Amino acid sequence: MKKRIAEKIRKTSETAVRLKLNLDGKGRMDVDTSIPFLDHMLELFAKHGNFDLFVKAKGDTLIDDHHLVEDIGIVLGETIADALGQKRGITRYGQVLRPEKSGGAGRALTPMDETLSYVALDLSGRPFLSFRAKFPPQSKAPFSFELLEDFFQALAFNARMNLHIRLLQGRNNHHIAESLFKGFGRALAQAVSLDPRRWRRIPSTKGSL
Repeated sequence: MKKRIAEKIRKTSETAVRLKLNLDGKGRMDVDTSIPFLDHMLELFAKHGNFDLFVKAKGDTLIDDHHLVEDIGIVLGETIADALGQKRGITRYGQVLRPEKSGGAGRALTPMDETLSYVALDLSGRPFLSFRAKFPPQSKAPFSFELLEDFFQALAFNARMNLHIRLLQGRNNHHIAESLFKGFGRALAQAVSLDPRRWRRIPSTKGSL
């Protein structure tokens, strides 16, 4: 099987981002975005998705973090798309189905203390983001949490994925962000996993994704 590894570099007058991703990794990571909180979130994504992730990024954070956060989302999305190639044999959908005790129904849930979130995605080639997660105001925030929607928007459109994110409940912004990144890592890991029943076939009646 061809290695599903990709590396991308993006340089603008505002940011410089280098990112390497191995979809079939072991959860190893080396992340330095110059934004410590984002480093932590990307490490959670890699660990819970079992991806190997290398990120080196810097930007005009003296102004604010927006340009750098968005550009890292762009590059991560591009890298996911490149690593997937033609998407032959993949599961395609990521829902992290978890059997319930009553009746065997499944839900895509990621708990983090008082927080509970839902993430589902489709590697359809048709980009879309539905992001329904509100972060309560906090007097001493380590990060501008509204930028996470911009991050996932850039990621979804450059990976050409249909991505749905819901916050079901949560009080602490750090816990909310952790739940979202862990859930995204788990959902993406499921979607990119190889289904032996679809060996070398593209999971679409159209014949392409």
